[in-house]
Amino acid sequence: MPGSPLSRRRHQSRPSRSWTFSGMDCGVSRPRSHVVGKVVVATSLTLLCMFMLEQSSAPSTTDMFSKHDQIMHVLVTGGAGYIGSHAALRLLEDGHRVTIVDNLSRGNIGAIQVLQRLFPKIGKVQFIYADLGDSKALDEVFTGNAFDAVMHFAAVAYVGESMDEPLRYYHNITSNTLTVLETMVRHSVKKIIYSSTCATYGEPKTMPITEETPQVPINPYGKAKKMAEDIIRDYAKNSDLAVMILRYFNVIGSDPNGRLGEAPRPELRHHGRISGACFDAAMGVIPGLQVRGHDYKTRDGTCIRDYIHVTDLVDAHVRALELVAPSKIGIYNVGTGQGRSVKEFVEACKSATGVNINVTYLDRRPGDYAEVWSDNNKIKKELNWTARFTELKEALSVAWKWRQSHPDGYDHSKNIL
Repeated sequence: MPGSPLSRRRHQSRPSRSWTFSGMDCGVSRPRSHVVGKVVVATSLTLLCMFMLEQSSAPSTTDMFSKHDQIMHVLVTGGAGYIGSHAALRLLEDGHRVTIVDNLSRGNIGAIQVLQRLFPKIGKVQFIYADLGDSKALDEVFTGNAFDAVMHFAAVAYVGESMDEPLRYYHNITSNTLTVLETMVRHSVKKIIYSSTCATYGEPKTMPITEETPQVPINPYGKAKKMAEDIIRDYAKNSDLAVMILRYFNVIGSDPNGRLGEAPRPELRHHGRISGACFDAAMGVIPGLQVRGHDYKTRDGTCIRDYIHVTDLVDAHVRALELVAPSKIGIYNVGTGQGRSVKEFVEACKSATGVNINVTYLDRRPGDYAEVWSDNNKIKKELNWTARFTELKEALSVAWKWRQSHPDGYDHSKNIL
């Protein structure tokens, strides 16, 4: 992007600018054309000098990100991912400065490129390729940037995968969160909005789930998230750290204006969200939809879930950022307060896509639970937040349009790293 690098690496020198002049024929056989050529060259050099003077007098991108000013600077970890990119978009629309840190193991560089195109102004958004597990690299990120707050989204997030690879989940979620918090402390960044999950509750005995429901996770994903919560809460008890922990439910949907969407990597689709699987089946990418579990003690035998639109979820994060306070810990469920069965979801997806998707029912997925939905009275009362995009068919219709226009996800053709 002109004037604003799409990505920055530590210790990477900025390429020097080269200027090429072409199409100028300054012949010497005719005196008049010789004079005209000199005038053209002089004019071009004058304009070039004026441009370079303007560039040198303008604040550099690095300076704008590395100094505190009246604009809030938010670090968004995992900002190349589905939820993180939508959050970055909203923060930018609200006038904040955003730094995205992502190792692209699960995120999409195409989402970063969309944000850069939407917000090309110098000092608005930058992307730094880094792994949160690398404490030295993360420390350099904080050293070079003046952050006011952190929205910590970065995490692997598939229940089934967590059962197969538990150590990966404890390292990626719990250990990396500890590294982020330690780095925040060293650099005096005192606001964190933590992306947690309803999976920390496990399989409660009663519904709906309140913030006081005992946390008894039944899979490594939920356990790792709970451990990360505990780390943050334990440190915050005796410090002035401002904390908001948002435990959200099953995320669906895409940007209502069609700018961003959900684009999981092909190799991860079998782990992914049900909406992505439905769309894959509707587009013929897979022969049909496989539903895991049909013998639960629910109204139709399939799991009950609380489907929260990504736009509503991001709005809750923004409200949390606005109201987070020093030495305070806010914990909130983020859901619609309505439980819908997987069968009901599939029927809504069929209606939204207009495709009679073939559905096959399989055995239960290890680590899953029968039903979970939220009591959202606390977040309504304290953060003045409520879900707005609650119609399944409408939410899926918008997401389906994005998927149709992006059958292969984001454009990965440009290698910017």
